[in-house]
Amino acid sequence: MPSEITPLVLTFNEAPNIRRTLEKLAWAQSILVVDSFSADETVEIIRSFPRARLVQRKFDTHTEQWNFGIEQAGTPWVLSLDADYILPARFARELEALQPTGNLIAYFARFRYCILGRPLRGTLYPPRAVLFRRDRCRYTQDGHTQQLQLDGQTAVLDSVIDHDDRKPLSHWLSAQDRYSKLEAVKLAGAAPGELSFPDKLRRKIIIAPFLVFFYTLLVKGLIFDGWPGWSYVFQRTLAEMLLSLRLLEAQMQKLEK
Repeated sequence: MPSEITPLVLTFNEAPNIRRTLEKLAWAQSILVVDSFSADETVEIIRSFPRARLVQRKFDTHTEQWNFGIEQAGTPWVLSLDADYILPARFARELEALQPTGNLIAYFARFRYCILGRPLRGTLYPPRAVLFRRDRCRYTQDGHTQQLQLDGQTAVLDSVIDHDDRKPLSHWLSAQDRYSKLEAVKLAGAAPGELSFPDKLRRKIIIAPFLVFFYTLLVKGLIFDGWPGWSYVFQRTLAEMLLSLRLLEAQMQKLEK
């Protein structure tokens, strides 16, 4: 199975992260990295890994970037990874044991969120389809994120992947500003029946930030994870507050017309 898989990683100014990710892919015969013309040391780090194949493409959307990468892969299966994903040691062994048959087209993975290397006991980060058949799956845009379209059976990997972003807080703030704009457009334009329960709460503007704060702090137990736990709680609460501000701004603009 590992010989039939191409790990695919997207990068843009990922120097603080990309080395740790590539080091965990020693089992792969070839690693495909699609870079959006990074301005830091990302490209130099990638080129220091002999099995990494670097392709650069001007960024338009994450969806288009992922789908471009899928087209460049030369194996039946693609393992899609963010540049801040760290695979566990057991991941390669699990791949060797996989025997996908029939209509099974993708495997989901669960994640353990880390703050500066410190694992948290809980997260809002959902499981994601990371390993999939190249000829059966493509990404579509869903608000600020991308969804892999799956028309077939799926399974869940036993291995848990660490999400450990070491980029500065200023980068996270800038990204959340962009994401909130896209999410606001999605929520404002969707019919109520098209929204999930969490998105319905978000569209009410006021409720979501308070719920996220208490849910992550108390229900997820991050109050017991010290300052890293508080950091994650504040991050998720601030992200919801930015989205609420975008939705509130749209409501006030409607009243002016």
